Amino acid sequence: MGCGMSELAGSPPGFSETVGEDVLVPAPPKRLSRGALAWILHQGTRDPYVILVTIYVFAPYFSRVLVGDPVKGQAVVADISTMYGLVTAFTAPLLGASIERFGPRKPLFALLLAIMIPLLCALWLAKPGGLPVSLIGQALIVLGVAYNWGDVLNNSLLSRAAAPGQEPVLSGLGYAVANGLSVSLLIFVMWAFVLPGVVPWSFVPSAPLFGLSQTAHEPSRLVGPLSAAVMLLGAIPFFLWTPDAPRTGVSLTASLKEGVKLIADTFANLKGHAEPAKFLAARMFYCDGMTALIIFGGLFAAGLMKWGELEMLAYGISLSIFGVLGGLIAPWLDKTLGPRRAVQAEIFGCIVVLMAMLGMTRDKILYLWSWPEASHAPVWSFPLFNTLPQLIYLGLGLLVAVFVTAQYASSRTLLVRLAPPDRMAAFFGLFSLSGTATMWLGSLLVALATKLFHSQVAGFLPIAGLLALGLLGLFSVKGGGREG
Repeated sequence: MGCGMSELAGSPPGFSETVGEDVLVPAPPKRLSRGALAWILHQGTRDPYVILVTIYVFAPYFSRVLVGDPVKGQAVVADISTMYGLVTAFTAPLLGASIERFGPRKPLFALLLAIMIPLLCALWLAKPGGLPVSLIGQALIVLGVAYNWGDVLNNSLLSRAAAPGQEPVLSGLGYAVANGLSVSLLIFVMWAFVLPGVVPWSFVPSAPLFGLSQTAHEPSRLVGPLSAAVMLLGAIPFFLWTPDAPRTGVSLTASLKEGVKLIADTFANLKGHAEPAKFLAARMFYCDGMTALIIFGGLFAAGLMKWGELEMLAYGISLSIFGVLGGLIAPWLDKTLGPRRAVQAEIFGCIVVLMAMLGMTRDKILYLWSWPEASHAPVWSFPLFNTLPQLIYLGLGLLVAVFVTAQYASSRTLLVRLAPPDRMAAFFGLFSLSGTATMWLGSLLVALATKLFHSQVAGFLPIAGLLALGLLGLFSVKGGGREG
Protein backbone atom coordinates (compact mmCIF):
# COMPACT_ATOMS: atom_id res chain seq x y z
CA MET A 1 0.00 0.00 0.00
CA GLY A 2 2.59 2.85 -0.77
CA CYS A 3 2.58 5.58 1.75
CA GLY A 4 -0.11 6.16 4.28
CA MET A 5 -1.52 3.44 6.46
CA SER A 6 0.14 0.86 4.28
CA GLU A 7 3.32 2.58 3.18
CA LEU A 8 5.53 -0.28 4.24
CA ALA A 9 3.47 -2.69 2.19
CA GLY A 10 3.60 -0.90 -1.14
CA SER A 11 0.44 1.00 -2.18
CA PRO A 12 -2.39 2.91 -0.52
CA PRO A 13 -5.47 1.23 0.90
CA GLY A 14 -8.19 0.67 -1.54
CA PHE A 15 -6.03 1.23 -4.61
CA SER A 16 -4.30 -1.16 -6.97
CA GLU A 17 -0.58 -1.22 -7.72
CA THR A 18 1.02 -2.31 -10.96
CA VAL A 19 4.54 -3.71 -10.85
CA GLY A 20 6.72 -2.09 -13.50
CA GLU A 21 9.64 -3.71 -15.28
CA ASP A 22 11.68 -3.35 -12.14
CA VAL A 23 14.24 -6.06 -11.47
CA LEU A 24 15.21 -9.14 -13.45
CA VAL A 25 14.24 -12.26 -11.51
CA PRO A 26 14.36 -15.95 -12.30
CA ALA A 27 11.31 -17.45 -13.95
CA PRO A 28 9.09 -18.31 -10.99
CA PRO A 29 7.29 -21.63 -10.53
CA LYS A 30 3.76 -21.58 -11.89
CA ARG A 31 2.16 -23.09 -8.81
CA LEU A 32 1.89 -21.17 -5.56
CA SER A 33 2.54 -23.08 -2.37
CA ARG A 34 0.01 -23.34 0.44
CA GLY A 35 2.14 -20.95 2.49
CA ALA A 36 2.19 -18.42 -0.38
CA LEU A 37 -1.59 -18.57 -0.77
CA ALA A 38 -1.97 -18.10 2.98
CA TRP A 39 0.28 -15.02 2.85
CA ILE A 40 -1.82 -13.55 0.02
CA LEU A 41 -5.03 -14.16 1.96
CA HIS A 42 -3.53 -12.61 5.08
CA GLN A 43 -2.50 -9.49 3.18
CA GLY A 44 -5.92 -9.24 1.58
CA THR A 45 -7.90 -9.62 4.81
CA ARG A 46 -5.91 -6.98 6.69
CA ASP A 47 -6.71 -4.11 4.35
CA PRO A 48 -10.52 -3.93 4.66
CA TYR A 49 -9.92 -2.41 8.12
CA VAL A 50 -8.27 0.56 6.38
CA ILE A 51 -11.02 1.03 3.81
CA LEU A 52 -14.02 0.50 6.10
CA VAL A 53 -12.76 1.99 9.36
CA THR A 54 -10.16 4.64 8.60
CA ILE A 55 -11.41 6.10 5.30
CA TYR A 56 -14.96 5.58 4.04
CA VAL A 57 -17.33 4.42 6.78
CA PHE A 58 -16.34 4.66 10.44
CA ALA A 59 -14.08 7.74 10.28
CA PRO A 60 -16.74 9.92 8.56
CA TYR A 61 -19.32 8.64 11.11
CA PHE A 62 -16.91 9.44 13.95
CA SER A 63 -16.42 12.96 12.58
CA ARG A 64 -20.00 13.73 11.57
CA VAL A 65 -21.96 12.06 14.36
CA LEU A 66 -19.76 11.39 17.39
CA VAL A 67 -17.77 14.62 17.24
CA GLY A 68 -20.87 16.27 15.83
CA ASP A 69 -19.19 18.87 13.61
CA PRO A 70 -17.46 18.06 10.29
CA VAL A 71 -14.88 20.84 10.74
CA LYS A 72 -14.01 19.93 14.33
CA GLY A 73 -14.24 16.26 13.39
CA GLN A 74 -11.67 16.68 10.61
CA ALA A 75 -9.31 18.31 13.11
CA VAL A 76 -9.83 15.51 15.66
CA VAL A 77 -9.22 12.77 13.09
CA ALA A 78 -6.15 14.66 11.87
CA ASP A 79 -4.82 14.72 15.44
CA ILE A 80 -5.41 10.96 15.71
CA SER A 81 -3.63 10.34 12.41
CA THR A 82 -0.75 12.57 13.47
CA MET A 83 -0.28 10.60 16.67
CA TYR A 84 -0.13 7.14 15.12
CA GLY A 85 1.90 8.55 12.23
CA LEU A 86 4.53 9.90 14.63
CA VAL A 87 4.71 6.63 16.56
CA THR A 88 4.99 4.68 13.30
CA ALA A 89 7.68 7.00 11.93
CA PHE A 90 9.85 6.50 15.02
CA THR A 91 9.28 2.80 15.52
CA ALA A 92 8.44 1.01 12.24
CA PRO A 93 11.84 1.52 10.53
CA LEU A 94 13.62 0.20 13.63
CA LEU A 95 11.23 -2.75 13.81
CA GLY A 96 11.89 -3.55 10.15
CA ALA A 97 15.65 -3.26 10.56
CA SER A 98 15.73 -5.36 13.75
CA ILE A 99 13.29 -8.15 12.99
CA GLU A 100 15.59 -10.05 10.63
CA ARG A 101 18.21 -10.38 13.35
CA PHE A 102 15.67 -11.44 15.98
CA GLY A 103 13.93 -14.17 13.98
CA PRO A 104 10.28 -15.26 14.43
CA ARG A 105 7.51 -12.82 13.49
CA LYS A 106 4.40 -14.79 14.37
CA PRO A 107 4.55 -14.29 18.17
CA LEU A 108 4.47 -10.50 17.68
CA PHE A 109 1.78 -10.94 15.01
CA ALA A 110 -0.33 -12.83 17.54
CA LEU A 111 0.12 -10.02 20.07
CA LEU A 112 -0.91 -7.39 17.52
CA LEU A 113 -4.03 -9.42 16.64
CA ALA A 114 -4.85 -9.77 20.33
CA ILE A 115 -4.78 -5.97 20.51
CA MET A 116 -6.59 -5.14 17.26
CA ILE A 117 -9.47 -7.64 17.32
CA PRO A 118 -11.00 -6.52 20.67
CA LEU A 119 -10.51 -2.83 19.81
CA LEU A 120 -12.21 -3.24 16.43
CA CYS A 121 -15.10 -5.08 18.06
CA ALA A 122 -15.37 -2.31 20.65
CA LEU A 123 -16.13 0.20 17.88
CA TRP A 124 -19.65 -1.28 17.89
CA LEU A 125 -20.10 0.54 21.22
CA ALA A 126 -19.07 3.89 19.69
CA LYS A 127 -22.51 5.51 19.69
CA PRO A 128 -23.76 8.90 20.82
CA GLY A 129 -23.96 8.81 24.59
CA GLY A 130 -21.85 5.65 24.71
CA LEU A 131 -18.08 5.44 24.91
CA PRO A 132 -16.32 8.81 25.36
CA VAL A 133 -15.02 10.30 22.10
CA SER A 134 -11.54 10.64 23.64
CA LEU A 135 -11.47 6.92 24.45
CA ILE A 136 -12.50 6.02 20.89
CA GLY A 137 -9.75 8.30 19.60
CA GLN A 138 -7.17 6.51 21.75
CA ALA A 139 -8.38 3.17 20.40
CA LEU A 140 -7.98 4.44 16.82
CA ILE A 141 -4.40 5.55 17.57
CA VAL A 142 -3.50 2.11 18.94
CA LEU A 143 -5.17 0.44 15.95
CA GLY A 144 -3.19 2.61 13.52
CA VAL A 145 0.16 1.77 15.11
CA ALA A 146 -0.64 -1.94 15.43
CA TYR A 147 -1.72 -2.13 11.79
CA ASN A 148 1.45 -0.43 10.53
CA TRP A 149 3.65 -2.68 12.64
CA GLY A 150 1.79 -5.64 11.17
CA ASP A 151 2.64 -4.37 7.68
CA VAL A 152 6.33 -4.42 8.54
CA LEU A 153 6.09 -8.01 9.78
CA ASN A 154 3.95 -9.15 6.86
CA ASN A 155 6.36 -7.71 4.29
CA SER A 156 9.33 -9.27 6.04
CA LEU A 157 7.82 -12.72 5.44
CA LEU A 158 7.07 -12.16 1.74
CA SER A 159 10.37 -13.64 0.59
CA ARG A 160 9.87 -16.69 2.85
CA ALA A 161 6.33 -17.29 1.60
CA ALA A 162 7.30 -16.98 -2.08
CA ALA A 163 9.49 -19.24 -4.15
CA PRO A 164 12.38 -17.40 -5.87
CA GLY A 165 10.95 -15.07 -8.48
CA GLN A 166 7.40 -15.24 -7.12
CA GLU A 167 7.66 -12.13 -4.92
CA PRO A 168 6.06 -9.73 -7.46
CA VAL A 169 3.25 -12.24 -8.04
CA LEU A 170 2.47 -12.53 -4.34
CA SER A 171 2.68 -8.77 -3.83
CA GLY A 172 0.33 -8.06 -6.72
CA LEU A 173 -2.13 -10.81 -5.79
CA GLY A 174 -2.13 -9.63 -2.17
CA TYR A 175 -3.31 -6.19 -3.24
CA ALA A 176 -5.74 -7.62 -5.75
CA VAL A 177 -7.37 -9.69 -3.01
CA ALA A 178 -7.34 -6.66 -0.69
CA ASN A 179 -9.02 -4.45 -3.30
CA GLY A 180 -11.55 -7.09 -4.29
CA LEU A 181 -12.44 -7.98 -0.72
CA SER A 182 -12.70 -4.34 0.35
CA VAL A 183 -15.03 -3.49 -2.52
CA SER A 184 -17.08 -6.64 -1.83
CA LEU A 185 -17.50 -5.71 1.83
CA LEU A 186 -18.47 -2.13 0.95
CA ILE A 187 -21.10 -3.49 -1.45
CA PHE A 188 -22.33 -5.99 1.15
CA VAL A 189 -22.74 -3.33 3.84
CA MET A 190 -24.60 -1.08 1.40
CA TRP A 191 -26.87 -3.91 0.17
CA ALA A 192 -27.56 -5.51 3.55
CA PHE A 193 -27.84 -2.55 5.90
CA VAL A 194 -27.99 0.84 4.17
CA LEU A 195 -30.13 0.44 1.02
CA PRO A 196 -33.02 -1.53 2.62
CA GLY A 197 -35.96 0.79 3.10
CA VAL A 198 -34.35 3.42 0.87
CA VAL A 199 -34.88 1.90 -2.58
CA PRO A 200 -37.71 -0.33 -3.84
CA TRP A 201 -35.40 -2.66 -5.76
CA SER A 202 -36.40 -6.33 -5.66
CA PHE A 203 -32.85 -7.60 -5.07
CA VAL A 204 -32.43 -5.45 -1.93
CA PRO A 205 -33.88 -6.70 1.39
CA SER A 206 -36.98 -4.86 2.52
CA ALA A 207 -35.37 -4.14 5.90
CA PRO A 208 -31.76 -4.16 7.17
CA LEU A 209 -30.50 -7.65 7.91
CA PHE A 210 -30.18 -8.84 11.51
CA GLY A 211 -32.52 -6.08 12.62
CA LEU A 212 -29.85 -3.37 12.43
CA SER A 213 -31.06 0.18 12.97
CA GLN A 214 -30.06 2.83 10.46
CA THR A 215 -31.19 5.64 12.73
CA ALA A 216 -28.83 4.37 15.47
CA HIS A 217 -25.98 4.31 12.89
CA GLU A 218 -25.48 0.61 13.46
CA PRO A 219 -24.23 -0.04 9.89
CA SER A 220 -21.37 2.42 10.45
CA ARG A 221 -20.55 0.90 13.82
CA LEU A 222 -20.71 -2.66 12.47
CA VAL A 223 -17.70 -2.19 10.18
CA GLY A 224 -15.39 -2.47 13.21
CA PRO A 225 -16.46 -6.00 14.19
CA LEU A 226 -16.81 -6.93 10.51
CA SER A 227 -13.20 -5.90 9.83
CA ALA A 228 -12.10 -7.83 12.93
CA ALA A 229 -13.83 -11.02 11.78
CA VAL A 230 -12.32 -10.82 8.29
CA MET A 231 -8.85 -10.11 9.70
CA LEU A 232 -9.05 -12.99 12.16
CA LEU A 233 -10.25 -15.50 9.55
CA GLY A 234 -7.46 -14.49 7.17
CA ALA A 235 -4.85 -14.88 9.90
CA ILE A 236 -5.69 -18.53 10.63
CA PRO A 237 -4.21 -20.03 7.41
CA PHE A 238 -1.28 -17.63 7.76
CA PHE A 239 -0.40 -18.93 11.22
CA LEU A 240 -0.87 -22.52 10.09
CA TRP A 241 1.00 -22.59 6.78
CA THR A 242 3.09 -19.50 5.99
CA PRO A 243 6.72 -20.19 6.97
CA ASP A 244 8.02 -18.10 9.85
CA ALA A 245 11.64 -17.05 10.25
CA PRO A 246 13.66 -19.40 12.45
CA ARG A 247 15.04 -18.41 15.82
CA THR A 248 18.44 -16.80 15.54
CA GLY A 249 19.38 -16.88 19.20
CA VAL A 250 20.03 -13.12 19.10
CA SER A 251 18.45 -11.33 22.05
CA LEU A 252 15.86 -8.59 21.61
CA THR A 253 18.29 -5.95 22.91
CA ALA A 254 21.05 -7.06 20.55
CA SER A 255 18.57 -7.11 17.64
CA LEU A 256 17.56 -3.52 18.33
CA LYS A 257 21.19 -2.40 18.48
CA GLU A 258 21.94 -4.09 15.18
CA GLY A 259 18.77 -2.54 13.72
CA VAL A 260 20.04 0.94 14.57
CA LYS A 261 23.36 0.11 12.90
CA LEU A 262 21.56 -1.20 9.80
CA ILE A 263 19.54 2.02 9.46
CA ALA A 264 22.75 4.04 9.72
CA ASP A 265 24.41 1.85 7.09
CA THR A 266 21.40 2.27 4.82
CA PHE A 267 21.64 6.05 5.01
CA ALA A 268 25.35 5.74 4.24
CA ASN A 269 24.34 4.39 0.81
CA LEU A 270 23.17 7.90 -0.10
CA LYS A 271 26.75 9.17 -0.19
CA GLY A 272 27.85 9.72 -3.75
CA HIS A 273 24.36 9.11 -5.19
CA ALA A 274 22.87 12.59 -5.44
CA GLU A 275 20.06 11.89 -7.91
CA PRO A 276 18.28 9.09 -6.02
CA ALA A 277 18.87 11.06 -2.80
CA LYS A 278 17.14 14.13 -4.27
CA PHE A 279 14.30 11.95 -5.52
CA LEU A 280 13.75 10.36 -2.11
CA ALA A 281 13.79 13.81 -0.46
CA ALA A 282 11.14 15.08 -2.89
CA ARG A 283 9.11 11.92 -2.38
CA MET A 284 8.89 12.53 1.36
CA PHE A 285 6.80 15.62 0.63
CA TYR A 286 4.55 14.43 -2.18
CA CYS A 287 4.05 11.00 -0.64
CA ASP A 288 2.94 12.63 2.61
CA GLY A 289 0.52 14.79 0.64
CA MET A 290 -0.88 11.69 -1.08
CA THR A 291 -1.23 9.96 2.29
CA ALA A 292 -3.20 12.87 3.73
CA LEU A 293 -5.34 13.03 0.59
CA ILE A 294 -6.27 9.37 1.02
CA ILE A 295 -6.83 9.44 4.79
CA PHE A 296 -8.94 12.60 4.82
CA GLY A 297 -10.66 12.24 1.44
CA GLY A 298 -13.63 10.44 2.98
CA LEU A 299 -14.02 12.97 5.80
CA PHE A 300 -13.81 15.84 3.34
CA ALA A 301 -16.44 14.36 1.04
CA ALA A 302 -18.79 13.59 3.93
CA GLY A 303 -18.49 17.10 5.36
CA LEU A 304 -18.33 19.21 2.21
CA MET A 305 -21.03 17.34 0.26
CA LYS A 306 -23.04 16.35 3.37
CA TRP A 307 -23.00 12.71 2.31
CA GLY A 308 -24.27 10.03 4.65
CA GLU A 309 -23.56 6.31 4.95
CA LEU A 310 -25.09 5.35 1.60
CA GLU A 311 -23.22 7.96 -0.42
CA MET A 312 -19.92 7.27 1.34
CA LEU A 313 -20.17 3.54 0.67
CA ALA A 314 -20.86 4.17 -3.01
CA TYR A 315 -18.04 6.74 -3.13
CA GLY A 316 -15.58 4.27 -1.61
CA ILE A 317 -16.61 1.52 -4.02
CA SER A 318 -16.24 3.83 -7.02
CA LEU A 319 -12.79 5.12 -6.02
CA SER A 320 -11.50 1.64 -5.23
CA ILE A 321 -12.53 0.39 -8.67
CA PHE A 322 -11.20 3.41 -10.56
CA GLY A 323 -7.88 3.19 -8.73
CA VAL A 324 -7.17 0.13 -10.88
CA LEU A 325 -7.00 2.42 -13.92
CA GLY A 326 -4.07 4.24 -12.38
CA GLY A 327 -2.09 1.03 -12.25
CA LEU A 328 -2.87 0.42 -15.92
CA ILE A 329 -2.05 3.97 -17.04
CA ALA A 330 1.24 4.28 -15.12
CA PRO A 331 3.34 1.95 -17.37
CA TRP A 332 2.11 3.79 -20.47
CA LEU A 333 3.03 7.17 -18.95
CA ASP A 334 6.42 5.82 -17.85
CA LYS A 335 7.25 4.75 -21.42
CA THR A 336 5.76 7.82 -23.08
CA LEU A 337 7.13 10.55 -20.81
CA GLY A 338 9.80 8.75 -18.81
CA PRO A 339 9.13 7.88 -15.17
CA ARG A 340 10.32 11.23 -13.73
CA ARG A 341 7.99 13.29 -15.92
CA ALA A 342 5.27 10.70 -15.39
CA VAL A 343 5.45 11.20 -11.61
CA GLN A 344 5.43 14.97 -12.11
CA ALA A 345 2.38 14.73 -14.38
CA GLU A 346 0.59 12.54 -11.85
CA ILE A 347 1.36 14.90 -8.95
CA PHE A 348 0.31 17.92 -11.03
CA GLY A 349 -2.94 16.16 -11.92
CA CYS A 350 -3.61 15.58 -8.21
CA ILE A 351 -3.00 19.26 -7.42
CA VAL A 352 -5.31 20.49 -10.19
CA VAL A 353 -8.11 18.10 -9.22
CA LEU A 354 -7.69 18.87 -5.50
CA MET A 355 -7.97 22.61 -6.12
CA ALA A 356 -11.12 21.97 -8.14
CA MET A 357 -12.60 19.86 -5.33
CA LEU A 358 -12.01 22.67 -2.84
CA GLY A 359 -14.33 24.85 -4.93
CA MET A 360 -17.25 22.43 -4.69
CA THR A 361 -20.24 22.22 -2.34
CA ARG A 362 -23.72 20.74 -2.75
CA ASP A 363 -24.87 24.15 -4.02
CA LYS A 364 -21.76 25.41 -5.83
CA ILE A 365 -19.63 24.27 -8.77
CA LEU A 366 -15.93 25.16 -9.08
CA TYR A 367 -16.03 28.27 -6.88
CA LEU A 368 -18.09 30.37 -9.30
CA TRP A 369 -21.36 28.75 -10.33
CA SER A 370 -24.22 28.66 -7.86
CA TRP A 371 -26.41 25.56 -8.18
CA PRO A 372 -29.07 25.60 -5.43
CA GLU A 373 -30.28 22.06 -4.95
CA ALA A 374 -33.83 23.20 -4.21
CA SER A 375 -34.20 25.03 -7.52
CA HIS A 376 -32.83 22.33 -9.83
CA ALA A 377 -34.45 19.03 -10.70
CA PRO A 378 -32.41 15.86 -10.08
CA VAL A 379 -30.17 14.88 -12.97
CA TRP A 380 -31.54 11.34 -12.79
CA SER A 381 -33.85 9.18 -10.66
CA PHE A 382 -31.02 7.17 -9.10
CA PRO A 383 -30.99 7.74 -5.30
CA LEU A 384 -27.28 8.64 -5.30
CA PHE A 385 -25.30 11.55 -6.73
CA ASN A 386 -28.38 12.91 -8.45
CA THR A 387 -27.39 16.58 -8.65
CA LEU A 388 -24.79 18.15 -10.93
CA PRO A 389 -22.44 19.30 -8.11
CA GLN A 390 -22.45 15.81 -6.61
CA LEU A 391 -21.73 14.16 -9.96
CA ILE A 392 -18.88 16.58 -10.69
CA TYR A 393 -17.40 16.01 -7.21
CA LEU A 394 -17.65 12.25 -7.73
CA GLY A 395 -15.84 12.58 -11.08
CA LEU A 396 -13.07 14.63 -9.45
CA GLY A 397 -12.69 11.99 -6.74
CA LEU A 398 -12.34 9.27 -9.39
CA LEU A 399 -9.56 11.27 -11.07
CA VAL A 400 -7.73 11.54 -7.74
CA ALA A 401 -7.92 7.75 -7.38
CA VAL A 402 -6.35 7.31 -10.83
CA PHE A 403 -3.55 9.85 -10.28
CA VAL A 404 -2.66 8.63 -6.78
CA THR A 405 -2.41 5.00 -7.84
CA ALA A 406 -0.40 5.84 -10.96
CA GLN A 407 2.03 7.89 -8.87
CA TYR A 408 2.84 4.96 -6.61
CA ALA A 409 3.67 2.72 -9.55
CA SER A 410 5.66 5.36 -11.45
CA SER A 411 7.63 6.36 -8.33
CA ARG A 412 8.92 2.85 -7.89
CA THR A 413 9.89 2.62 -11.55
CA LEU A 414 11.73 5.93 -11.22
CA LEU A 415 13.79 4.64 -8.30
CA VAL A 416 14.75 1.57 -10.32
CA ARG A 417 16.04 3.91 -13.05
CA LEU A 418 17.97 6.15 -10.63
CA ALA A 419 19.43 3.76 -8.04
CA PRO A 420 22.70 1.86 -8.65
CA PRO A 421 21.87 -1.76 -9.56
CA ASP A 422 24.28 -3.19 -7.02
CA ARG A 423 22.55 -1.32 -4.16
CA MET A 424 18.93 -1.69 -5.24
CA ALA A 425 17.80 -3.43 -2.04
CA ALA A 426 19.34 -0.73 0.15
CA PHE A 427 17.66 2.03 -1.85
CA PHE A 428 14.29 0.32 -1.67
CA GLY A 429 14.79 0.27 2.09
CA LEU A 430 15.27 4.03 1.92
CA PHE A 431 12.24 4.22 -0.39
CA SER A 432 10.04 2.70 2.33
CA LEU A 433 11.71 4.83 4.99
CA SER A 434 11.11 8.02 3.00
CA GLY A 435 7.40 7.27 3.04
CA THR A 436 7.20 6.76 6.80
CA ALA A 437 9.65 9.36 8.06
CA THR A 438 7.20 12.23 7.60
CA MET A 439 3.88 10.39 7.31
CA TRP A 440 2.67 12.41 10.30
CA LEU A 441 3.40 15.80 8.73
CA GLY A 442 0.38 15.97 6.42
CA SER A 443 -2.01 15.04 9.23
CA LEU A 444 -0.41 17.62 11.53
CA LEU A 445 -0.73 20.39 8.95
CA VAL A 446 -4.35 19.43 8.20
CA ALA A 447 -5.14 19.55 11.93
CA LEU A 448 -3.46 22.93 12.44
CA ALA A 449 -5.04 24.57 9.37
CA THR A 450 -8.50 23.19 10.14
CA LYS A 451 -8.36 24.47 13.73
CA LEU A 452 -6.84 27.83 12.79
CA PHE A 453 -9.34 28.71 10.05
CA HIS A 454 -12.31 26.64 11.31
CA SER A 455 -12.76 25.30 7.78
CA GLN A 456 -12.46 21.91 6.13
CA VAL A 457 -11.38 23.57 2.88
CA ALA A 458 -8.57 25.50 4.58
CA GLY A 459 -7.51 22.26 6.26
CA PHE A 460 -6.86 20.73 2.84
CA LEU A 461 -4.68 23.54 1.48
CA PRO A 462 -1.49 22.20 3.17
CA ILE A 463 -1.97 18.97 1.20
CA ALA A 464 -1.69 20.95 -2.03
CA GLY A 465 1.41 22.61 -0.58
CA LEU A 466 3.10 19.28 0.18
CA LEU A 467 2.31 17.99 -3.32
CA ALA A 468 3.70 21.19 -4.86
CA LEU A 469 6.94 20.95 -2.83
CA GLY A 470 7.45 17.38 -4.00
CA LEU A 471 6.69 18.34 -7.60
CA LEU A 472 9.21 21.20 -7.53
CA GLY A 473 11.82 18.97 -5.89
CA LEU A 474 11.63 16.54 -8.80
CA PHE A 475 12.81 19.26 -11.21
CA SER A 476 16.24 19.06 -9.55
CA VAL A 477 16.50 15.31 -10.26
CA LYS A 478 18.53 14.33 -13.31
CA GLY A 479 17.75 11.04 -15.02
CA GLY A 480 14.60 8.98 -15.25
CA GLY A 481 13.84 10.29 -18.73
CA ARG A 482 12.23 8.50 -21.61
CA GLU A 483 14.21 5.56 -22.95
CA GLY A 484 14.93 5.05 -26.62
